[in-house]
Amino acid sequence: MTDAIKHVSSALARQTLQDASLTRPVAGVLPIRLLPWLQVVKIGGRIMDRGASAILPLVEEIRKLLPEHRLLILTGAGVRARHLYGVGLDLGLPVGSLSPLAASEAGQNGHILASMLAPEGVSYIEHPTVASQLAIHLAAARAVVGSAFPPYHHHEFPGSRIPTHRADTGAFLVADALGAAGLTIVEDVDGIFDADPNGADSAKAKLVKDVSFAELAKVSGTLPVDRAMLDVMATARNIDRVQVVNGLIPGRLTAALRGDHVGTIVRTGARGA
Repeated sequence: MTDAIKHVSSALARQTLQDASLTRPVAGVLPIRLLPWLQVVKIGGRIMDRGASAILPLVEEIRKLLPEHRLLILTGAGVRARHLYGVGLDLGLPVGSLSPLAASEAGQNGHILASMLAPEGVSYIEHPTVASQLAIHLAAARAVVGSAFPPYHHHEFPGSRIPTHRADTGAFLVADALGAAGLTIVEDVDGIFDADPNGADSAKAKLVKDVSFAELAKVSGTLPVDRAMLDVMATARNIDRVQVVNGLIPGRLTAALRGDHVGTIVRTGARGA
């Protein structure tokens, strides 16, 4: 009976997609963009931490943007996640257990934002829905909200006591995988500076308007974005640039989505279409 079993001839039979000799023929081909009309906007947790004074003007700006764009709005974690990290570290929890705790706070911020935009038909959706049903939700509404944290959770890579793959990394991975038109990261600073704008050398800090991911990775100081995002930028296939803008200044997000340079542009390793 064993001899009677039929096998389909394939170069991938009993092999792995990690085999470079098998993936090389398609590795250099530009992938098909799944949602080329989509704009991904990541709202930083520090924005949400500021409460109504920051959230309400931003919600009003997003509301006015809906006729122009279809948006996937992803939220990050703020100060409550830092508290969770502190408690978790005191308890000796592994990094893979800290990741879903912080992700839960990012989800709470997403629910807040979606609730404020509910009159426009905007709702919060979980990761599985983003992965499999995002297109139909965006056919029904001009925007949806989700958590920016990647769903690594207990599978988070070891090597750091704090999860390295946080909201910026998750937003970039989603935007690149979907072949979105762009990714805009909204924070509480004007962009990326050559020194900490809130530190001891704040008076000397200058805004870096345009930088590559490789140049940014060499910076030793603090950054307003995840360093892990710079790692995944190296292998980007669709998103060739990301702009970091100040969400506390009305109109900055609108200008960025219209293609204006109003913050820091970080160029990735993608070749672009």
